[in-house]
Amino acid sequence: MRYEAPATSRDAAAILAKSKETAFVLGGGTDVLVKMRTGLIEPDLLVDIKSIPAMKEIKVSDKGFVIGAAVSGAELGEHKLLRKYLPGLVEAANLIGSDQIQGRCTLAGNLCNASPAADSVPAMIAVGAKANIVGVKGRRKLPVEKVILGPGKTDLKKGEIIESIAVPKPGPRSGDAYLRFIPRTEMDIAVVGVGISVTLEKGLIKKARVALGAVAPTPLLVARAARAIVGTKLDDVALDKLSKACSDACSPIDDKRGTIEYRTRVAGVLARRTALIAFERAGGKR
Repeated sequence: MRYEAPATSRDAAAILAKSKETAFVLGGGTDVLVKMRTGLIEPDLLVDIKSIPAMKEIKVSDKGFVIGAAVSGAELGEHKLLRKYLPGLVEAANLIGSDQIQGRCTLAGNLCNASPAADSVPAMIAVGAKANIVGVKGRRKLPVEKVILGPGKTDLKKGEIIESIAVPKPGPRSGDAYLRFIPRTEMDIAVVGVGISVTLEKGLIKKARVALGAVAPTPLLVARAARAIVGTKLDDVALDKLSKACSDACSPIDDKRGTIEYRTRVAGVLARRTALIAFERAGGKR
């Protein structure tokens, strides 16, 4: 196996583009190293991004946050401004694995692993995050909800790599939240995950984004569910419409963690709870 540790994002992209081998990117390594040890993958080339400065930092500006692809979940949890403005996103990232995993796992890695049940992805979608992608032909931005094409598949082309995740700064009276349901108390894969963000004006929801995980081949941005709560104070009628819209959007599978019927019902219930948390964080009063 060949190991490369490029100094820049463009160098990493160039190495991946030129490679005719089976290549994988090493960020936190919490997925790729496990798969290597269990024999699921046998990389010919491993490209380590942890020495790239742009991928190791969190940039803060008036526009929002740019979170490097190698920034760990533990670093997100320790960042005061992220916890203040995007508590739901931080909470979702900090649900990934154990304390030991938190020291290594990353938002970009969770996204590129392309699991329908990834915890941080619905939370990123809810807050309007975009992936900053670097390739040999230049750069592009892609909304997180468009990155995953199916289980284990992404929109990244050969020679492209995610450098960072850009998250716009929430406006005044905004709040976000993420909840998931798992069979155990911790360190399990979500049966259903729900991320919601809202912005209020004069006590009513002016804008909303609703995202679901683990209920379809890809994480979902559910526009109908968002429309169900815009213009409301989350009264019971609005919550019922939100719940129904989320359940209707589901197309899950049966597995040992839950049946199709169970996941569909839980999605509606969890959406109600998540919306109430986001609404309260935005300063809303019912």
